[in-house]
Amino acid sequence: TYTGAPALVGLAALRMGVDLVYIASPERTAYTIAGFSPNLITLKLSGDHLSPGDLAVVKPFLEKATGIAVGPGLGTHKETHEAVKELVRAALKSGKPLLVDADALKPFSEVEVPDGGNVVLTPHEGEFQKLTGERPPLDLEERVEVVAGAAGRLRSTILLKGPVDVISDGRRIKLNYTGNPGMTVGGTGDVLSGVVGALLAQGFEGFKAAAAGAYINGLAGDLAAKDLGYHIVATDLIERIPKAFENPMAGKEFKAPQPS
Repeated sequence: TYTGAPALVGLAALRMGVDLVYIASPERTAYTIAGFSPNLITLKLSGDHLSPGDLAVVKPFLEKATGIAVGPGLGTHKETHEAVKELVRAALKSGKPLLVDADALKPFSEVEVPDGGNVVLTPHEGEFQKLTGERPPLDLEERVEVVAGAAGRLRSTILLKGPVDVISDGRRIKLNYTGNPGMTVGGTGDVLSGVVGALLAQGFEGFKAAAAGAYINGLAGDLAAKDLGYHIVATDLIERIPKAFENPMAGKEFKAPQPS
């Protein structure tokens, strides 16, 4: 279990305007996560990883939540794998919008998703391969076809992260061109999860949340690069989310800095 990833998700969601963020984490890491910001509320779990026995603590908060995100910082323990499947089933049953990323993607692939669910998956290339068994093609047109096909089979919206983000729910397709090479630094995908998760929690349906979230996240990264060059870290994006909303169309004007 990692501490930075869930903290970045939570802080990004708060910057997007959600009222409260609850982060479920083993007790030994929960205090560290809470130490990143007094704005984060942690649910302290037993043991050193998520296990099925911890779901009694988590499930009551599913009823309160308007959006659920699972995956960042989770780890790959066998018990965690089983707990994630049970958690995903409970989230789907609740009807709440669900974002799945990182280590939760593989167990998610083993769960049957009902029609009409509001689910967004945010894999990078390697995670997409684990999720679907397919490696995304380099050719953009072929990549779009593969993502759209997988989204249809999984009854979910997929946001495949990359130099050009590919978003599809199996019927609709969007490409996002905001973002820059400085965003290959660790943690920017966690910020994206917080941004998209916040939009889901605020009532956006999955495809629109994924498309808008990819744009906002990339624009925040572009604004950071404009100030700092490509020497950016994930928290630089979070700090620039409000500025991205001041002028959302800045993404069409941005000129990338020359790498130094």
